[in-house]
Amino acid sequence: MTDLVQITLQQHSADTKWGKALFSPIADGFQLHFNIHDATRSVQKAARSLESLGLLQVQLAGDGWTIALQWAFYQGFCTAKKHNGVLFCGDADTQRQLQYMVQCFSWAKQLTNQTPDELYPEQLAILAARFIEQVAAKGTVQSQILLDEQLLAAGWHGLHAVGRGSARKPAMLILDYNPTANADTPVSAALVGKGITFDSGGYSIKATESMLAMKCDMGGAATVTAALALAILQGLNKRVQLILCCAENLISSTAYKLGDIITYKNGTTVEVVNTDAEGRLVLADGLMCAAESGANLIIDAATLTGAAVTAVGAEFNALFALDKQLAQKALAYAEQSDEPTWQLPLEHWHKQQCPSAYADTANSRPVKGGGAGGASNAAGFLSRFVPHDGKGWLHFDLAAAFNNSNNGYWAAGATGQGIRTISTTLLAEV
Repeated sequence: MTDLVQITLQQHSADTKWGKALFSPIADGFQLHFNIHDATRSVQKAARSLESLGLLQVQLAGDGWTIALQWAFYQGFCTAKKHNGVLFCGDADTQRQLQYMVQCFSWAKQLTNQTPDELYPEQLAILAARFIEQVAAKGTVQSQILLDEQLLAAGWHGLHAVGRGSARKPAMLILDYNPTANADTPVSAALVGKGITFDSGGYSIKATESMLAMKCDMGGAATVTAALALAILQGLNKRVQLILCCAENLISSTAYKLGDIITYKNGTTVEVVNTDAEGRLVLADGLMCAAESGANLIIDAATLTGAAVTAVGAEFNALFALDKQLAQKALAYAEQSDEPTWQLPLEHWHKQQCPSAYADTANSRPVKGGGAGGASNAAGFLSRFVPHDGKGWLHFDLAAAFNNSNNGYWAAGATGQGIRTISTTLLAEV
């Protein structure tokens, strides 16, 4: 018999004396009174309340604990300071799958929650490569990191422009996971992540309250890295490329400026009308690099726009795709993964929504927040840099990736929302 606090499930309400309590005490712990019509959210909310009591470690026990409900409890119970503390139940395979998820989510959350002083562009690239090497079989991973002037030599002008104002120079990680050990094996999928390790907004500087949480602006890079790791642990046997676009967006005499024009590798010219719309500038390079791999499936993820948060709130991620059939599949994978996701509009004409008198396009509209439809316009900008008119491309704007403060369901900090959706999509579509 263990001395750990036991957590069991009950579908009936608490006794009257406990009112509408989410949980009530039993001899060796607590029983959760969850709502069967909103099971995962009610379990996650109860876990947040239990964690607030100061419990350090609990044992899930008894009947009814599906993988989904155990994972919901873990997500509510863990915090930025505590990534363990939940002992799972069920058969060996169930516990193994949950531990894989803990391993990948914990890595992504801790990385996203790191201070920007600790986590700089090259360090992000190094840590991501190291993590994939740890979970993959020996000899299946090769990677290179392009730094500073090497980016210009390779043609990645957008990433270099955004990051050149910092003393800690921009970096692109290009990682090749190839479990076949055959160099001629085609790349089945490519993942692209926005890795802005700190975003001041540049000369379009953010207000203090908006800048405070900008250590999370590399959440897209953490998400796609963890998604690849989770897919590998769950048996991914196809060749996948991982591309992280890493930079600090700072102000200095060498920083890029409003009015600058960036000429991209595909010949597209972009006028900078907002230096705080930097994510799309670095992702453009990453998407072109992904296209060069020949992958039929390209997925990018980024904490890209405040407009997405305004549209769907902080509980949902936003999905954009020109490939409508693939988008419907991705939404189904998100639902299967218990990660709320909503598709927002994207059509071919969205690429024309940020006009410029001096270049092919601007990187935004020169109004607050990019104006109406800002998230769709950002996705439209990205669509200029993907192959096959967008067929096989998914863009996730990670509105649910980070919380500035505690709430009833999440502790403050990174959530990892999007990792399972992208991992499931990888396993199903390649």
